[in-house]
Amino acid sequence: MQNDLSPLLIRIAEALERLAPPARATPVFETARLFRHDPGSGAFHPAPDYPLALDSLMGVDRQKARFLENLQRFATGLPFNHALLWGVRGTGKSSLAKAAFMAVADATPALKLVEVDRDEVTALPALFDTLRDRPERFVVLCDDLSFEEGAAAAKALKSALEGGVSGPPANVLFVATSNRRHLMPRGHQEDRGLVAAAEDAEEEVSVSDRFGLWIGFPPMDQPTYLAAVAAYAERYGLQAMDLDRRALQWAQLRGARSGRVAWQFIRDLAGELGKPLPL
Repeated sequence: MQNDLSPLLIRIAEALERLAPPARATPVFETARLFRHDPGSGAFHPAPDYPLALDSLMGVDRQKARFLENLQRFATGLPFNHALLWGVRGTGKSSLAKAAFMAVADATPALKLVEVDRDEVTALPALFDTLRDRPERFVVLCDDLSFEEGAAAAKALKSALEGGVSGPPANVLFVATSNRRHLMPRGHQEDRGLVAAAEDAEEEVSVSDRFGLWIGFPPMDQPTYLAAVAAYAERYGLQAMDLDRRALQWAQLRGARSGRVAWQFIRDLAGELGKPLPL
């Protein structure tokens, strides 16, 4: 009887091995400075260095100084705060986070940046546990964070930042960018009971309180926009007749003035003049 069952048991064992999730490889952070995290496999995919220099970001000097100060404290082991960069679109929130990281990482080889997708916020507690005992220091960046899926994601983020009984990892600085200061989408309370909607709203708004550092990015006024265009043009040796007039026409067609719009105008101008740019 035992001999008759052996082939069957072997097939069952092989089937169970195929169904079991693959063992997660030990992260390797020596190959790059920027990584993208895949929560499904647990892998950290290396990414190329961010090419935009910090001093090329125009019109956000106050924001640069404040964020850079907090990042340098974190990199050197001093007390720091998790950071929320919020404001209107196109004002350079994500670019500032990455460019500042590159500036500090040049002098701090153990500093790494891990980018996570906003739809994978619920995986943050597990990610933080993975990074907790590593010798490196990590900036974990979530771009365009909001809670479209409700309070579950908000609870996961709060758990990650508070760290439960073990406390948050001392070697992780969490940085989020958002168009909303309180991270809650409009219309989220539709089709919800009043009590449930109020509880969800309180859960989501309270997440903002876990960020010790809030940095606002207000809309760019016309003088700042033109100054950004002029600085970009000077930096990359671009000359054009009526530069201000053309830049304003470009912004009018886009319906906005921002650092992103200024950079897009410069890219168009550089293409017209046949000159390469770093991005």
